[in-house]
Amino acid sequence: MLEYKVSVVTGEMTWGGTMDNVFITLIGSEGESERTLLNKQGRDFFTVQTDASLGKIDLIGLEKEQYLFLFDDDWFCCKVVVKTPDQKELHFPCYRWINERQLVYLREGTGKTILHIWWSQLAEGLPHTLNVDNVKDLPEHWKEDEFFGYQFLNGANPTVVRQCRRLPDNFPVTDSMVQASMEDSSLTTEIMKGKIFLCDYALLDGVQANTVNLRRQYVGAPLCLLYQNKNDKLIPIAIQCNQPAGEENPIFVPGDSKEDWLLAKLYVRAADFLIHQLDAHLLRTHLLVEVYTLCTLHNLPAVHPVYKLLIPHTQYTLHINTLARERLLAKDGLIIKYSAVSKEGLNTVLRKALDSLQYSALCLPEDIEARGLKDIPNFFYRDDGQEVWDIITKYVGGVLQFYYPSDIEVAADVELQKWIGDIFLHGFLGNEKSNIPKAFRSKDELIKFVTMVIFTMTAQHSALNSGQFDFGGWIPNSPPSLQSPPRKVKGRATEGTLLHTLPDVNVSVQSMAAVWGLTRKPEEFVSLGNHTEQYFTEPDVVAVINVMKDELKQLSEKIKKRNEGKDLPYCYLDPAEIENSIAI
Repeated sequence: MLEYKVSVVTGEMTWGGTMDNVFITLIGSEGESERTLLNKQGRDFFTVQTDASLGKIDLIGLEKEQYLFLFDDDWFCCKVVVKTPDQKELHFPCYRWINERQLVYLREGTGKTILHIWWSQLAEGLPHTLNVDNVKDLPEHWKEDEFFGYQFLNGANPTVVRQCRRLPDNFPVTDSMVQASMEDSSLTTEIMKGKIFLCDYALLDGVQANTVNLRRQYVGAPLCLLYQNKNDKLIPIAIQCNQPAGEENPIFVPGDSKEDWLLAKLYVRAADFLIHQLDAHLLRTHLLVEVYTLCTLHNLPAVHPVYKLLIPHTQYTLHINTLARERLLAKDGLIIKYSAVSKEGLNTVLRKALDSLQYSALCLPEDIEARGLKDIPNFFYRDDGQEVWDIITKYVGGVLQFYYPSDIEVAADVELQKWIGDIFLHGFLGNEKSNIPKAFRSKDELIKFVTMVIFTMTAQHSALNSGQFDFGGWIPNSPPSLQSPPRKVKGRATEGTLLHTLPDVNVSVQSMAAVWGLTRKPEEFVSLGNHTEQYFTEPDVVAVINVMKDELKQLSEKIKKRNEGKDLPYCYLDPAEIENSIAI
């Protein structure tokens, strides 16, 4: 049995000490100790026992719990000193208040320069290696503002960000708040230049939160302001974690403490997870595509040209949606059991999302235009998506032109009119505000709608599904739930606050497993346009199909070439990676 001697130094200010229980965990390169209570009664030194050496100790964990039924007694910890069994003394500076059930991790205090951080040597005469002992020492890009901003354009959910033409009344950001981020400019000037962008998660305002592991969860409805800087990087400059403006809902900025700023970004990422999964992914692709599929099967005979256009893109969709309702959305399903929203909260979000959904938001070119994103650089979702949209439009138009020489034939097709009428009724619940067509009066209307349906069944789902593990496999970057409310006061957050806010281990594991499974390429994967079934036989129509396949192949090669050498290539709308239907 090995013994590590621990001494704790408490601040000398009034009420700096505590009557609460304090626990410590020693974390080394070869293991970690049991969570050990430091019994404070008249002792200066404490002992932590282990069965074997912990190796090099670079990290300790401190946690405080209320003693019996007394009031919460905050503690100011100056530092912790650990003496190892080989009598080496390690110092862990803290100098912060530790609150109730707050887990704080402290690094060993030996100073290091950048040279010491990056390079090491495995053995004499071998190439140098990265100077880290374990994965905990690796760089964490999820904390970086540039990576945070990049995800709104090319991450798993590129559907929320929009150009900010005026600040919302409930988001009173001032020049003085963001001056340090504005590069000698002003907020008003940059708004006029079109360089300010907004992510508004008002859809989550007032949504009923869940209870996970017998503990209440929290759903924020943040507003996040972003700035396209001189290097054409999109960076966050102000975050408000809930909708109502006020003293208890402060606006956080990069100049705040690193813990405050990271917590604010965490609430944005958690809100984005919910909007992505429930609105952009579940509602706009899976659920609406199920409606498109059923209406096609119910209303169009197999010889109908629209049936022939759509049927290859419906394979497995009804099956996968039924599984989703059974395993993800049921009472004991993963989403209901482990995400931040309750079953009622989930339904509330879906209802609000459907009620506000516009036809234009489902049509990529119009959506990009409406969000003011036509000119923002490095927006690969827009660039690749527009090219895929154009290819599908040309393909759909070429096929339907063959069967509908004029608008008269479109208007006179009763099967076609019943099809779109059922979609309007069963998909959009007859909502006139959605601007979804109830009937087709022209070829152009028909071509646009069928293009939207195919694009949604293929490319849009790929853009929203394929990056889930890439960006959501690391839970702090895309947390399914948060266990603490947004901070009402600045300056009190610590690293322990972050850890206390993130989901429990079982929630994290379930979420990681889910997004990993949802992004695996199936063995029977069929890429866009490459299904083997031949539904059209007319030579002119077959020629149009062959042109579409050639154009998709050329676009795939173009995207692969564009991605060469990129640290973070964007592959989700490469036609070779787009699945021909929603099959996962």
